[in-house]
Amino acid sequence: MRSVHLCSGITDRRDAVGFQRDDARLQAFREGLPRPERSVRTNPWLARIAASTIAGKSWSRVRLVRHPLTEYTRYELIGLTESQAVGEHIRVVDLDAHAALGRLGPDFWLFDAGEPDAFAIVMRYDAAGSVLGYERTTDVGWCSEQYAAAWAGSISLAEYLVRPR
Repeated sequence: MRSVHLCSGITDRRDAVGFQRDDARLQAFREGLPRPERSVRTNPWLARIAASTIAGKSWSRVRLVRHPLTEYTRYELIGLTESQAVGEHIRVVDLDAHAALGRLGPDFWLFDAGEPDAFAIVMRYDAAGSVLGYERTTDVGWCSEQYAAAWAGSISLAEYLVRPR
């Protein structure tokens, strides 16, 4: 693996996914309290991103959002700052400003875009936002096109977070 790109939040129903379990981080968020530490020391996913970026691999993500933000999206944006801190490049598309991008879909991870062995993992959700499963595909042209379109309409996570709303 040389690069990983995620295009997520394409469908509004995904905003329900994160709240199917009640954990300490979620409870703290809901109560406006500091959340338990999530870092390379405490989270294997963040440790993986950090180690692979140090080794020269690239991680990037475009998160599409609608306003007003749902509770899940507000919660997720905080977590994205933690992913960004360990080396993931994160950008945000405001679908209110780029409505045409709202027709993209479905969410996917794109691995090694532009390489002969590129592949994608496509996420499938039910109407309530629960994960139905994942599908691996080597037909990645549409993923590359959608990711490029989303990236072109995006701004950095840092810029998005400081913009007045």
